Amino acid sequence: MFLFFMRILKDIRQHLVNGQFEFSRHAFRRAIERNISDVEIRQAGQDAQRIEDYPDDKYAPSCLLLGFTQSRRPLHIQVSHVESDFLKIITLYEPDPEEWYDFIKRR
Repeated sequence: MFLFFMRILKDIRQHLVNGQFEFSRHAFRRAIERNISDVEIRQAGQDAQRIEDYPDDKYAPSCLLLGFTQSRRPLHIQVSHVESDFLKIITLYEPDPEEWYDFIKRR
């Protein structure tokens, strides 16, 4: 089972790094509001770690990732990975240290 999840995470990272993602309307608005660029998403995706899973999400199973940009800006990126050529970004934001321990665990 561990190898299965590692394979999925590897695939998610590859999609992010290669720019093979699309935004939900919500994520597109949030990226603009929060000044998060495609380049930062690609950078954060390179070594992103999976911190939460949402198997019963509204439209398809999704997960929350934590990654860091080249400038060490932390980003949370919620993605849905279904049988598709593109990864769907549901939302993305810079985690608030008041709400997260080390950006990984909710307070």
